[in-house]
Amino acid sequence: MKRYCFFTILSLSLAFAPANISAAPKTAAKPAAKKAAKPAAGVISKNPYLGAIVIDATTGKVLFENQADAQGYPASMLKLIDLLVILDKVNAGQLPLQDKAPVSAKSAKTGGSQVWLAQGETFTVEDLLYALMIQSANDSAVALAEKVGGSTEGFVALMNQKAAQLGMTRTKFNSVHGLPPAPGDADDVTTARDFSILCRQLLLSHPEALRYTSTRERTFRPGPKQVVMRSHNHLLASLNGCDGLKTGYITKAGYSIAVTASRNGRRVIAVVLDSVDRVTRDRAAADLVNKGFAALEAAGPAPVSVAPAPHPAPAAPARK
Repeated sequence: MKRYCFFTILSLSLAFAPANISAAPKTAAKPAAKKAAKPAAGVISKNPYLGAIVIDATTGKVLFENQADAQGYPASMLKLIDLLVILDKVNAGQLPLQDKAPVSAKSAKTGGSQVWLAQGETFTVEDLLYALMIQSANDSAVALAEKVGGSTEGFVALMNQKAAQLGMTRTKFNSVHGLPPAPGDADDVTTARDFSILCRQLLLSHPEALRYTSTRERTFRPGPKQVVMRSHNHLLASLNGCDGLKTGYITKAGYSIAVTASRNGRRVIAVVLDSVDRVTRDRAAADLVNKGFAALEAAGPAPVSVAPAPHPAPAAPARK
């Protein structure tokens, strides 16, 4: 009887005990910690950029700079020195714009951005210059280099000769297009400061360069194999006064741009080298341009000698 009462009392005690007295407290599972993403091997791009500068196009005065001497990869921006070397030849009477340039096997096999040149085709120097600036066509760069320099190696020598003349002391070109080098070859290298020197020289000596760099759309090779070329420079459509110059991208360099704009008779040049993405690059470039114009306005009236006025491009041929 006593044993029965004991078990009865124990059973009632357990039945009316709070449910969580004997249960072990539960803790919420912690989410697994995310590992920080590592940049791809060899990538040198920075947020917002590796280096940047904005200058007065008339005087060359630096209006703002940040790590402007950091050495990076220009990628397709370097096609601006192609343009400078070629327009020097044109203005010297050594190369008519309507001269025909043949397409070699090497040119036709060049990868990346292109206008799909075929071996044996011929195009005018001017048509290839538009392809170089609008489409950033690497096959066009090779065809022009072979036409002007006799070979890509000969043209690279002309590029480096011009860079040395301009005092671009931290720049070395090893290609005519800015593509990643083949195994065993060296990268193209420059700095934001050096590249601003190049851009200023291009605009001062060849205002007509803006005809090529401001064109947003144009057809190439009319006919069944026609290519509608569209500029990679989105600031042409969104930034007040922007009429050039050139963008660049390869994986390990990120996104670069040399941009110029003209407002109220004054012109600035900005260079953003090796940014992490296109949006960050374009935002930084637009901010630099606006900052440059604000500095010029605060400094007072423009000098008597002004930078080249914009040269509107002829209307793009109608699509067929």
